[in-house]
Amino acid sequence: MRTFYPSDSCSKESHLNSLNPQSWLQVERGKLSSSASSSASPLCRESFIKVPEPQILPHYKPLDYVEVLAQIHEELESCSLEERSSLYLLQYQVFRGLGETKLGQRSLRSAWQEATTVHEKVVFGSWLRYEKQGEEVISELLSSCGKYSEEFVPLDIASCLPVMSPEVESVKVKRHISRNVVFKIGEERVACDRRKFASLSAPFQAMLYGSFTESLLDEIDMSENHVSPSAMRVVRDFSVGDVLIGVSKNLLLEVLVFANKFCCERLKDACDRELASLVSSMECAIELMDFALEETSPILAASCLQVFLYELPESLTDERVVEALTRVNRSQVSTMAGKASFSLYSCLTEVSMRLDPRSDRTLSFLEKVIDFAESDRQRVLGFHRLGCTRLLRKEYREAEEAFETAFNLGHVYSATGLARVGYIQGHKLWGYEKLTSVISSVSGTPLGWMYQERSLYCEGDKKLEDLEKATELDPTLTYPYMYRAVKLMSEQNAEAALEEINRILGFKLALECLEIRFCLYLGMDDYEAALRDIQAALTLCPDYRMFDGKVAGRQLRTLVYEHVESWTTADCWMQLYEKWSNVDDIGSLSVIYQMLDADACKGVLYFRQSLLLLRLKCPEAAMRSLQLAREHASSDHERLVYEGWILYDTGHCEEGLQKAKESIRIKRSFEAYFLQAYALAESSLDPSSSSTVVSLLEDALKCPSDRLRKGQALNNLGSVYVDCEKLDLAADCYINALKVRHTRAHQGLARVHFLRNDKAAAYEEMTRLIEKAQNNASAYEKRSEYCDRELAKSDLEMVTRLDPLRVYPYRYRAAVLMDSRKEAEAIEELSRAIAFKADLHLLHLRAAFHEHNGDVCSALRDCRAALSVDPNHQEMLELHSRVNSHEP
Repeated sequence: MRTFYPSDSCSKESHLNSLNPQSWLQVERGKLSSSASSSASPLCRESFIKVPEPQILPHYKPLDYVEVLAQIHEELESCSLEERSSLYLLQYQVFRGLGETKLGQRSLRSAWQEATTVHEKVVFGSWLRYEKQGEEVISELLSSCGKYSEEFVPLDIASCLPVMSPEVESVKVKRHISRNVVFKIGEERVACDRRKFASLSAPFQAMLYGSFTESLLDEIDMSENHVSPSAMRVVRDFSVGDVLIGVSKNLLLEVLVFANKFCCERLKDACDRELASLVSSMECAIELMDFALEETSPILAASCLQVFLYELPESLTDERVVEALTRVNRSQVSTMAGKASFSLYSCLTEVSMRLDPRSDRTLSFLEKVIDFAESDRQRVLGFHRLGCTRLLRKEYREAEEAFETAFNLGHVYSATGLARVGYIQGHKLWGYEKLTSVISSVSGTPLGWMYQERSLYCEGDKKLEDLEKATELDPTLTYPYMYRAVKLMSEQNAEAALEEINRILGFKLALECLEIRFCLYLGMDDYEAALRDIQAALTLCPDYRMFDGKVAGRQLRTLVYEHVESWTTADCWMQLYEKWSNVDDIGSLSVIYQMLDADACKGVLYFRQSLLLLRLKCPEAAMRSLQLAREHASSDHERLVYEGWILYDTGHCEEGLQKAKESIRIKRSFEAYFLQAYALAESSLDPSSSSTVVSLLEDALKCPSDRLRKGQALNNLGSVYVDCEKLDLAADCYINALKVRHTRAHQGLARVHFLRNDKAAAYEEMTRLIEKAQNNASAYEKRSEYCDRELAKSDLEMVTRLDPLRVYPYRYRAAVLMDSRKEAEAIEELSRAIAFKADLHLLHLRAAFHEHNGDVCSALRDCRAALSVDPNHQEMLELHSRVNSHEP
């Protein structure tokens, strides 16, 4: 489904031209005929901007995630050790549905830490390793600091499982039987100790001492049993010494078959372990996995599986690996994965869907997930994901069945899949009625996605009403903004269209929204703005493809670039200074992208890029830029600074400080001193450390650097002085920072005014910041602290409009309502934010309100959900303990 806005003024010829995203460029470059160019007006071009339909997310999305998280937390408090990993896996899936990547990884880590079987350790350890791809450099840097991490390294599976001990059984012999027995194999004979050989298994004991004819023979012909003399000698030696020493792989395989045939469990276990020790490569694992499954060798099978999982995602591109993991029955899966079968295929499904959700491989893994699900909670996600994959494969009947099953199991979000399938099959009204039924059946407040989905099945005012409601309930949904923006553009209201798409780009740097704005600027012939957005998009995702993946972003960037004025290196630095000073983070990103094409100082530029990406709440992209800064550092002392920031940003503060000191020993530099001061200020609880931080920042300011970074150092120095109550020195720092146009210093200076009891001056200072900064939600929030309640409420309403993900305004408004004894309204204010943001502070405050109202059950629910977000939050733990003691 795609949304088009044709313009009545466009001719058929111009329609054809505007469908080609490059045609407007080709016109100006002389590649289209004059007749074509004359008919392709800008308003015709943007009238064919496509708004992609909202994706049906293949995630677990319960109606009330707070209730589900609380339930999981409650079960974790009382469940057996064996159940904990499965519960943490479910918690991971809830956080995935909320888009909380870091929280999801923490849940996976908990599942790994709580694993009670070696198979769970292998699965969750490998899954975490996959989730943390690209972070290998952190382990490398920690090693260089003398700190070694043993996490997620391959396990010695054989050593994790108990060795089968020898069973010594007395054999009662009622008649004389010779001490030795000879096994004849072809022309060769292998002499064995009868009693020791008989101890290998019950069948051999019956053969050699029972009522069988062989018990009377001194020589037994084994030629028909498909065993070689060499293998028989290995068996004989094992019967004597209980060990396998120096046996080749092929011989071990033959002995294993023999052991299985004659039920020699100790021998089989020994072969299993020896073969497992030989699994050292992907090729070896592929070769041995089939054999392990055929011969039911759990240690060998688990060792092969570990190799497959350790090499994710690359291993899933090998058809032999996929075949080994999919063409297996329940018994064989149990052999290689034990009780972790569901977790195994959940992991494989996650990886495969990210590689290609349409593939046969993904389909096979999803079917295994459903096969090994042990509860409805596990089946729900399996069937929903199966529906998503079937829908992408255009297997509509099967998709409908899967979505229907998930919906009937209680996953209401699967109604989106049912409605989408119905629409595709020509039942648009049914889709609308289905979503209407879902909305009316919700006991509390409906969720934003319900109205967003229903909007796809209606037109005109009804559609716009549903989209407005979707944005009201969940302002993070991107489709409503994109639809409204393109519709406004089709009505020739370009200014309103840009204002609409800028609403979401102000707090959520979504690639699809950048692409829409890029197209809007093309429709307005504003190539400089279009270039800014495509360069920002390529910074976030270097391989980004536009127009449904049909056109490489880099290709479009090249075409647009030819239509803007070229900048020299000096021009670029001036532009960067200007945009950085105006707190135009997207504009700054674009300038840096352009500079990276030619500038030799790539390390410095990638570092600046990482700072901007952190401000824009893109931590993964920021870390990628920081690693690129390290790779392109022009000197050892510069490289050490970037390594220090990598370590600091990943929670390794001491090691980050160590890198900064190493850098200073090589050469005194602004960035090394700044890193040391920043890390020390943020991590040290010792008040006396302030003087050290001041000294380090003063040393930094004595070193060469540009005004952008010096302004930041002055700003930080001012903050330290404020904490030390040296307000005059702080004010000097902030004023000097403003002289080099470090705009954010207005905020620090406002704080100084406030501490001097000059609230009016503080308010005016923040007003100056608001006027200068393009991204100013935080400035409005801070200004609200320096005015009366009515003005504060007005400022915080503006914050919520600019960035609805900032939680302080909701907490402030709720507190005001609570003070006014409007308890229900206060809780509702918090609930509307909690519906789309899993935030500890919001949950904490709502739990406290419920406790105040005497609603112990609701308070306990919020406490448990909050502790799922942060299990170690001290105030939350205290509140939970207090509320828990009141539970009936």
